[in-house]
Amino acid sequence: MNMQTLPARDAIPFAVPSSRWEDRLADAMGESELLLYRSNLLGSDLTVTNFGGGNTSAKIMETDPLTGEQVEVLWVKGSGGDIGSMTLDGFATLYEDKLLALETHYEGEQDDDKMVGFLPHCTFNLNSRAASIDTPLHSLLPYKHIDHVHPDAIIALAASSGGEAATKDIWGGEIGWLPWKRPGFTLGVMIRDFARANPQAKGAMLAGHGIICWADTAKDCYAQTVRLIADAAQYLNDRMAGKPAFGGATHAPHPERADIAADLMPRLRGLMTGDRRKIGHFADDEASLEFVCSKDFGGLAALGTSCPDHFLRTKIAPLTLDPSRLADDAYLAQSLADYRDLYAAYYDRCARDNSPAMRDANPVVVLVPGIGRMTFAKDKATARIAGEFYLNAINVMRGAEAIGDYIALDEQEAFDIEYWLLEEAKLQRMPAPREMVGRIALVTGGAGGIGAATAARLLKDGACVMLADRDGDVVAEVRDGFASQFGKDVVRCVTCDVTDEAQVAAAFAACAREFGGLDILVANAGIASSAPIEQTTVELWDRNYDVLAQGYFLTAKHAWGLLKLMKEQGGTSVVFIGSKNAVAAAAGASAYASAKAAANHLARCLALEGAPEGIRVNVVNPDAVIKGSRIWDGDWRRERAASNKVDAGEELEAHYRNRSMLKRDVLPEDIAEAAYWLASEASAKSTGNMINVDAGNVQAFTR
Repeated sequence: MNMQTLPARDAIPFAVPSSRWEDRLADAMGESELLLYRSNLLGSDLTVTNFGGGNTSAKIMETDPLTGEQVEVLWVKGSGGDIGSMTLDGFATLYEDKLLALETHYEGEQDDDKMVGFLPHCTFNLNSRAASIDTPLHSLLPYKHIDHVHPDAIIALAASSGGEAATKDIWGGEIGWLPWKRPGFTLGVMIRDFARANPQAKGAMLAGHGIICWADTAKDCYAQTVRLIADAAQYLNDRMAGKPAFGGATHAPHPERADIAADLMPRLRGLMTGDRRKIGHFADDEASLEFVCSKDFGGLAALGTSCPDHFLRTKIAPLTLDPSRLADDAYLAQSLADYRDLYAAYYDRCARDNSPAMRDANPVVVLVPGIGRMTFAKDKATARIAGEFYLNAINVMRGAEAIGDYIALDEQEAFDIEYWLLEEAKLQRMPAPREMVGRIALVTGGAGGIGAATAARLLKDGACVMLADRDGDVVAEVRDGFASQFGKDVVRCVTCDVTDEAQVAAAFAACAREFGGLDILVANAGIASSAPIEQTTVELWDRNYDVLAQGYFLTAKHAWGLLKLMKEQGGTSVVFIGSKNAVAAAAGASAYASAKAAANHLARCLALEGAPEGIRVNVVNPDAVIKGSRIWDGDWRRERAASNKVDAGEELEAHYRNRSMLKRDVLPEDIAEAAYWLASEASAKSTGNMINVDAGNVQAFTR
């Protein structure tokens, strides 16, 4: 891998936030609405806080539903919410006087977990939203409005050996400095005691954690939070100006890094152990490349992350790979095995008598000089968010090094948060994942009726889906619809004519790069034609065979290498969408029917080849899927109507319905259910089979 060294250049600066508050909107709001408005403004600005990070609060006078009296209620972001997207029901509401009374149960740091158990007893108005571990930070302080956020510029100060001095330099006594303390009641007491001793203070930096600040109004609190972050960002930018980041570059970004990632990610995924498969995410943004291509990369990466928000999603440290050895499968396997051994050793060193059992020991973050960062997790959103949090960690390291030495969180402290019993209890309460979570499918003809219905069925149960179709505009519309329905993380699309091998190869590379590999191929792209043999031109014959036989061959061929990689993970599935005409002769459609028969026999051949590799290959044979079908919208409908001597409208649909044994229409969703079953673990012991979904056609009974 030939990579030139980049010339030294200035470090990437921190974005400096500015106020987005609009009085014309805020003036019409009540106190709870103002809290929500402030929270959404803060959380939707990634220069202010990270996804899911930070919490906000307001103390509001409310009518007690039991006594009818006015009482002070703490509105505070509930556990697990995201202040950028939350609504009013995302806030926990608690009696402030009861929260203050909890201190009678507190005797020291050893009681932190016990104090969490008292929070539900303080609930106001039967609010079911659970209070977060940070609730004491808001309840014990006497101020009406409080923000606690962890933007990169602030964490850079909090995670630097020069952070305390920088805090004094930037703000003097306006903002204090508190040493690291795990979130909980003890940290709340520390902040409260600091505020009492320093009445002039407007906030405090929390080492390794973030910043907390307060004000008398929602608008002033928001403005102060934004100002403090802007101050920190500008201070760091001034000190980074004219200096290369991380000791300067030792590698250049590889010009073919996207292709390298597409090759590497499925191989890594196939080597990862565990009960469920991983989904991958790749990024080669400027900041990540600056870091992985730098002189100080190896040493800093080994230190791990500093902020709990970061390492809870990224693990304590990433796996780093030598870019010159990426083609060596033995090297990759050993690197992953070594990482798992190091993680197990970390667990053994730090585990306490009551610690939960060790969790998945595979890396979440994989970094490669010249290539970028890859993240692997249980689903696409988790993998993407983990990558974004590691990007935050990179920004933090860059800023921290500009004013001192970057300081990672102490190993035992990191473990105690990662394996916190309260965190474990939260994980245990999560619902079981859906059937297809962790699975990756590519569906050809993904914009058509059967293809889109099959994709929807897979997405419904948690799969990630790459839609491939030769009509780029239409498949993009289908993707957008699915993104609205299922979330944009889980669906991608690519323009692909299955008769063009280069486009087929590119489609699978895109799937590997976007999701990390492949588990399911649904070969569905098709055409249909009807003509007597003497009117069947060579061009028409070739076109049917190009799409229906060669197209299936090319998609299977280029899927094969990706599918083989998952043998140790329980195997993979190929589903061909065939046709009733593949097993039952049809007059006036010899090109179409014989090409479909060729594809069906190809499936049986592939079932023989695939079995030793854990690849199952099966066929669904539909018949007369008219409603919702793009194929039946064109010439095929008119041709089949003419062949059957019926009208091309409802009469044609009635003709096919009435010729079936069950007298029922066959819909795209019916085919999708059969394809889903063959793709799922429910059919784990089925290969080489054909399933007819045709409402019953005796001619098509398999023999």
